[in-house]
Amino acid sequence: MSIEQQLTARSGGKCELCGANHRLTPYQIPPAADDGADNSVLLCGTCHDQIDKPEDLNHWRCLNDSMWSQVPAVQIMAWRMLKRLSAEVWARDLLDMLYLDPELQGWAEAGMAEDDDDRLPTLDSNGARLAVGDSVTLIKDLEVKGAGFTAKRGTLVKNINLTDNPEHIEGKVNGVQIVLVAKFLKKA
Repeated sequence: MSIEQQLTARSGGKCELCGANHRLTPYQIPPAADDGADNSVLLCGTCHDQIDKPEDLNHWRCLNDSMWSQVPAVQIMAWRMLKRLSAEVWARDLLDMLYLDPELQGWAEAGMAEDDDDRLPTLDSNGARLAVGDSVTLIKDLEVKGAGFTAKRGTLVKNINLTDNPEHIEGKVNGVQIVLVAKFLKKA
């Protein structure tokens, strides 16, 4: 039985991410030790064409369902796509809910490392590299424009998100999602 036949049987003849049934093709998830069905997913043409450059962001809301798949390869693809789409609030929320066991998390991150090489790192005031999910502490009082409060020095901001700008991060202070300048933060 070919890989495509195995994937079609596993998925019921539908895309394993969005459920569409047109232009189905196998996609091997890098880095894979072998090219078996366990390291591949069956994708429709739309999902396959947008893996590297998601264009139709609403199409990817399908990850809300597929991220709960029992198939590890589907979970990995859902995690990677949510990570790529993490500029969207709904994608960050889904990513926060998605739990991968440590082995799968390692596989998911190994494939994403190549994508992140061209980005400048986000550094705190001491030069420590910040990552998604880190906790940081404010090193000075910051007036929050538009929210009507001042974020006090020493405030802990948990579970931060990175932005496209390496000088900024996003986090919640006083229950409000705000953008903070990294040079005024210290990794906790």
